[in-house]
Amino acid sequence: MPQPILYIAITNHGFGHATRSAAIAAEIQRLCPEILLILVTTAPRWLLEAYIPGDFILRPRAFDVGVVQSDSLQMDKPATLEKLQQVKAEQHRIIASEVNFIRQNRVGLILADIPPLAAPIAHAAGIPVWMMSNFGWDFIYRQWGGAFAEIADWIASCFQRCDQLFRLPLHEPMTAFPQVQDVGFTGGTPRYSVEELRQTFRVNASLEQTVLMTFGGLGLDQIPYHNVQRFPDWQFITFDRNAPHFSNLIQITDHHYRPVDLMPICGRIISKPGYSTFSEACRLKLPIVSITRDDFAEAPVLLEGIQMHVPHQILSPAEFFTGDWQFLHQPLQPARLSNSVSPHGNETIAQAVIDFFRTL
Repeated sequence: MPQPILYIAITNHGFGHATRSAAIAAEIQRLCPEILLILVTTAPRWLLEAYIPGDFILRPRAFDVGVVQSDSLQMDKPATLEKLQQVKAEQHRIIASEVNFIRQNRVGLILADIPPLAAPIAHAAGIPVWMMSNFGWDFIYRQWGGAFAEIADWIASCFQRCDQLFRLPLHEPMTAFPQVQDVGFTGGTPRYSVEELRQTFRVNASLEQTVLMTFGGLGLDQIPYHNVQRFPDWQFITFDRNAPHFSNLIQITDHHYRPVDLMPICGRIISKPGYSTFSEACRLKLPIVSITRDDFAEAPVLLEGIQMHVPHQILSPAEFFTGDWQFLHQPLQPARLSNSVSPHGNETIAQAVIDFFRTL
């Protein structure tokens, strides 16, 4: 039997899609090491290697745009539209190039999160395409109206050619997809014990007074770090390489550590709406404090979701950026649902991929 080869196409937007796809790739590799993984993404190799311990092939390609952003909140819509129209205009060249690669490398299945062109690429290559996400890009762009509406229609027509969608929690309806299977939360699993982490990073504060601040791969330009000094008995953790040096602010600069690795020693995270961070926190039942985000259709869906599943606080941008962070002294709101969503989305998707190759 020839070696099974899986082509994982990842949307060209931030780090969240790459990390959640890499977590699933790692589970596929753990359960079935003989499957060769080809990750097709512009995300850096170090980010993928932080999730995937074994070998994989990295093919640096971008099939979509996502949203052009200067940081994790500031969006450039004109630049986004220009790049989207360029991708649409060049779709036939992109498809032809990838079909050639797929055939030469005997790829058996495409798993995509969630570049729309993955579907026409798969159909042109004569292989199935499965997708996984909590939203489709048509959902994001349609809200912006104008010329984005035509782009949204084109994207929806691509999604309609998907053979199977694994719909992640905290999702929009995703009505463009003909076949939908709901799965549990996905993401990375912490690699270190609480004792190891507290000793390595010299964390002396209690769990309730240890806070992880994480704002995605693009970060934020203007985090009001001076507020950290208002809480000398608290311990704050950040992955921001430009953070100031305060005695109660731990700066993580080693790529080996991921935000999920630090979550076990934290009583809450402060973040912006983002599926990957929220999902990893929900898997660990970690309280989430999130600022709101306007004009991005996924954000209200995510914020509504975390209110259902974990203790939480929802902050206005003013409370975070210009306030004095007294929200830290306020009680968290309890989760609205007592029944929890499964934390085993990685395993469900991975097993489906393995079962597919075993039937060939």
